[in-house]
Amino acid sequence: MHRGSHAAPGPFQASQIREGDPYELSNGHAIRCMTAGGRHGRAHSAGDRALATDPAVAGQVGVDVGITWGDEKNLRAPDLVVGVVQAEPGWQRVFPPLAVEYADGGQDEAELQQKIGELLAGGTRLVWVVRLVGILRVEEYGVDRPMRQFLVGESLTAPGILRNPVPVEALVDPAAADAVALRNLLQAHGYDGLEGVEAREREARSAGQREALITGLETVMRARGLIPTDAQAARVRGCTDPAQLERWLARAAVADAVTAILDA
Repeated sequence: MHRGSHAAPGPFQASQIREGDPYELSNGHAIRCMTAGGRHGRAHSAGDRALATDPAVAGQVGVDVGITWGDEKNLRAPDLVVGVVQAEPGWQRVFPPLAVEYADGGQDEAELQQKIGELLAGGTRLVWVVRLVGILRVEEYGVDRPMRQFLVGESLTAPGILRNPVPVEALVDPAAADAVALRNLLQAHGYDGLEGVEAREREARSAGQREALITGLETVMRARGLIPTDAQAARVRGCTDPAQLERWLARAAVADAVTAILDA
């Protein structure tokens, strides 16, 4: 495996690498990338779910998407690319605003730092490195600023990329990722959260009750030959107080005029 900045160009180009080949390129030098272990893959899947559902991303998250640049002498595939995923076949030629890497046992640290530097130099705004060895933590790398570290119980933000903060554990733990995904999906459909769903259900029930009372009132008046004027009908239709509608409905069973129902 090659290390360092690869100042002298190597012989390879991205067009020589096929999808599924375990290689990336840095200035024409091949870098062997091994497959993920169970812990790595499980965490990877959780992070994908938490990030891909963010309303600002709208599904623009890709797994192991290869990005090429520099006359195809470079090819990098972050574990997750967030914010831009091109639909065309072949390697992507646009850097994502956010990239996520999972670092587990056997991680080549020098190569990882080289990859982070290349992504940031190419146009990626943030790189999150999820450290699975030792204390669970996420390192955030940005352009021209020091690395920041986030621990379990803390959340990361990506202004202009993600709408919502991402708890550290949601990038690793499936249950935490599910909670974040639920919040995101509810927001995408116009709800602030589960409380918003319950509020809408209450509103729907209230609206259904109101409509049933109005329909019942109109039916009783019509059956008894009590025909409201346009103004009176509009008053009934415009009433939003179920208790008032119930009083009118009770009067409609015995009153001999619409005014006796509405103005008593």
